[in-house]
Amino acid sequence: MEITPRQLQIIEAAGRTLTTSGVSGLTIKNLAKEMHFSESAIYRHFASKEDIVVTMLNYLSDDADKRLSNLPVSKSPEEKFMALFREQIRFFKQNPHFVVAVFSDGLMEESQRVNAAILKVLSVKMKHLMPIIMEGQQKGDFTNTITSDELIHIIMGAFKLQMFKWRVANFQFDIERNGENMVQSMLTLMQTK
Repeated sequence: MEITPRQLQIIEAAGRTLTTSGVSGLTIKNLAKEMHFSESAIYRHFASKEDIVVTMLNYLSDDADKRLSNLPVSKSPEEKFMALFREQIRFFKQNPHFVVAVFSDGLMEESQRVNAAILKVLSVKMKHLMPIIMEGQQKGDFTNTITSDELIHIIMGAFKLQMFKWRVANFQFDIERNGENMVQSMLTLMQTK
């Protein structure tokens, strides 16, 4: 996905606006104010609020795919699992303004384009998590009493809840420490040893 530096600035500002004001506060007028632009300057880069949100979500899914594709592959399933979540937590710690966009329910629900972009974000996460879970199950490291699909739903739900708690706490607790504890707990539940 090609995105200009100015478009990246706009979607980052949109993420900050979503974080502070919610979906209803994400307006072209508020974005222009946040960026000290005119509204017409925003419209030079995006046709609508929906275009901004879709571009943001597509950027995030493409970025996650690149980052998660570059994780070391010669590790055990447990180490890969830890590395995947550490990378995601690192990214969100550096970019907390994107937490709402990725983990928000009700993000422009009426938009099929936004829904498709949200599904793309989820599918990227599943694309990288599923092989780790399956490898762990095949090697006997992870439980087979729960299907890999069910494990992914449990894991992604726990991660989403952790990010939600962090956002509601106004990003004031140590997400790396709490995230590490959550990931260790998930491994404890999944491991057969």
